Amino acid sequence: MKIYQANIVPLNADAIGTAAHGTALFTINGDQLTINIEMFDTPANLQHWEHFHGFPDGQPAEIATAAQDVNHDGFVDLPETGAVSGTTMVPFDAAPHEMNVPNDNYPVSDDKGYFAYTKVVPLAALDAKFKETFNDSELELDKRVIYIHGVTDDVDLPDTVAGAVGHYSTHVTLPIAVGKIVAL
Repeated sequence: MKIYQANIVPLNADAIGTAAHGTALFTINGDQLTINIEMFDTPANLQHWEHFHGFPDGQPAEIATAAQDVNHDGFVDLPETGAVSGTTMVPFDAAPHEMNVPNDNYPVSDDKGYFAYTKVVPLAALDAKFKETFNDSELELDKRVIYIHGVTDDVDLPDTVAGAVGHYSTHVTLPIAVGKIVAL
């Protein structure tokens, strides 16, 4: 059995008015990956996209900080995370092994901004889809970071905030918390 953990810390907290934080635990046991994520103080009553990000070439990903706000608009948006965190890889939605990132099947926070997510994923299916998508890369969880995304539509985002995906706005994709995944 292999166990990985991430301490998830706030990102963009001053700009959005809430400091989302939590933990993630990834357990590989045989042919299953069990994902447990617990988040606190996220924007309330909202669906939150959550994924692990990384570099397909196996370079270790690091968490974004305020230093990644290269356009100095007060927000670290999704494209600005890429330099240190790589690309979006695996979604923590209803079916992570399908790797269908833009969808409406992510956890929804309660009126206090809390949510818990647990999913048991067939590792063979996830590995196959991951290799197909990222040219034979390995999951290498200890080289990845987890992001939690999403703010309410009433948060005033400047036009300089980028990262819309399909018909999903930058309010959906704005990173609100991040954590480095480490092996235990």
